[in-house]
Order: sequence, then structure tokens, then C-alpha cells
Amino acid sequence: MKKTLLMLIAALMCAFTVVADDDDMELNCEFEINSDKISNVSKEVFSELKQAINDYLNTDHKWTNATFSTNERIYCKMLLTLSSYDNNTGVMEGDLQIQSQRPVFNSSYTTALINFRDTKVSFIYRSGQELEFSELDMKDNLTAILNFWAYMIIAVDFDSFELKGGDPYYEKAEQVVRLAQTSGESGWKAFEDNTNRYAVLSAYTETQTAPIRQIIYDYHRMGLDQMAVTVDKGRAAITHTLENLSKIYEVAPMSVCLTMFKDAKLDELINIYSKANMTEKEAVYEMLYQVYPSETNRLEEIKKQASN
Repeated sequence: MKKTLLMLIAALMCAFTVVADDDDMELNCEFEINSDKISNVSKEVFSELKQAINDYLNTDHKWTNATFSTNERIYCKMLLTLSSYDNNTGVMEGDLQIQSQRPVFNSSYTTALINFRDTKVSFIYRSGQELEFSELDMKDNLTAILNFWAYMIIAVDFDSFELKGGDPYYEKAEQVVRLAQTSGESGWKAFEDNTNRYAVLSAYTETQTAPIRQIIYDYHRMGLDQMAVTVDKGRAAITHTLENLSKIYEVAPMSVCLTMFKDAKLDELINIYSKANMTEKEAVYEMLYQVYPSETNRLEEIKKQASN
């Protein structure tokens, strides 16, 4: 009887541990696959891949040492759009859209942190293949890509709550890049192009453009989070971040961080300044136009608001 009781207690403890570990995970990621361009093959392999990646990102691996409750998990989406698939070799190619967001203090509003399309996605996957995590070596290009974006999502999220809070996770992303650069796979090489994964990491870590991290913190903690208390004060802090954005443009006008900021924030900025005074609207328009002159039509929305 005593042995049976001990076994029951042990089983209950194991069950509790599984639930606790699951609740402690960092990511709440919705991974989807668009295989519309792929024909004459069974779609089952894509369903298996989708499930394997969702498990890999959300439940199979803990990415940080931080404690997360279920409602604190970082919400993100990834959409893999396949352009080709070789049924014999298992090689898949396409692009990966990555989006992440975080809640705004004392509101039901969520704001975008990352909205980026990774166009250098190529990997091998076969039915039944297990996705294996390692920090010490590169298991395959698929898990390397997933690891990189998981760490980047976490790093930017932490930066938005604490100044330089993402440091440990940029370092982990850098380790992924270093290992992957020896593989010969595309998307990891320095100077391959200015929007690949190497360029994305560099934009957040190199001296010229690293102030984007100060911008992320000021925009969210000093700006959006404060707007629940006082709209004008929060908006003024956001205006200040745009001044710093112009400074990055002066030294690195082609940096991918500028494009990433635009894709995540431009529509939001138009809404934020809809109730600003005309002087503030005009000033913001001029700052944004300097950095994004090709976005004239969208930026005009700020001026249209100013005339209302």
C-alpha cells in the first residue's frame, strides 16, 4: 500500500511538473504554412512540419531563464510561404513573415514590435523528422532559422520593457549566426545583402544603429505605456524617439532597422498623432518624411489629420 501511494504521489508530481513547465514557456507563437504554390505532392508533410515547428517554438524548449505566466507569453506569428519543394530531397524554399507584439500598459491595446519578411529561407525536412535544439552546434538550417527568430523576438520584447533588457538574447542570436555562417547556407553571411539575418542582428548590436534599442524602450515604456496615464506626455516621448530615429538615418540610411521600425510602427504613428496639435503633427511629418521619403502617400495622412 505504501509503495502504491508513493508511486501515485510521484505520478502526480510529474504531471504537475509538465503543466508548470508548459506554463513557464516564453512564446505563444502561431506558425502557419502556405503551400498553395506547391502541387502534385501530398500536403501531409506540410501539416507535420507545421505541428513540429509549433511544438518546437512553444513547448519543447525553454528559451530563457525568466519566469513567464501563461498570460505573459510573447504573442507572435510566423507564416512560411513555400515557393518550391523537392519531394525527393526534402528541400523546401520560400520566405518567412515574422510578427510579434506586446500589450500596452493598462489597456487592451497590443502594439507591433517586429513585422519582417525573411526572404532567405531554405531547409531540408522529411516526414517524421524530429527538430533537435542545440546551443553548441548547428543541427540544420531549419532549427537555426527558428532559433534566431525566437531569440530576436524575445530580445526586442525585453528591450521594450527594460533598457537593454534583451542583451542576453542578442548574444544567443549572435551565437546562432556564428554557427550558421560556416554552413554555407544563405541568409547568414556578412554583406550578402542588407536585409538578411546577419544584417538584422547587426542593426540591433552595432554601434551606429544600436540606438534603435533606446528607441524601442523609449517608444514603448516612456511613450505608449504612459499614454494610459497622460496622453500628451506619452505622445511627447514618442516624438522624441522620432528625433533619434532621424539620427540613425543620418549615419546609416540603408539600415534594415529603419525599415523594420517603419513596417511595425508607421500606421500606428498615424493614429497616435490624429489628436495631436497641428504644430506637433507638422513636426512629426517632417521627421518621418526625412527618413521615409518614399512613403509620402501614407505620411500625408498625418497632414490630412492636421487639417481636420
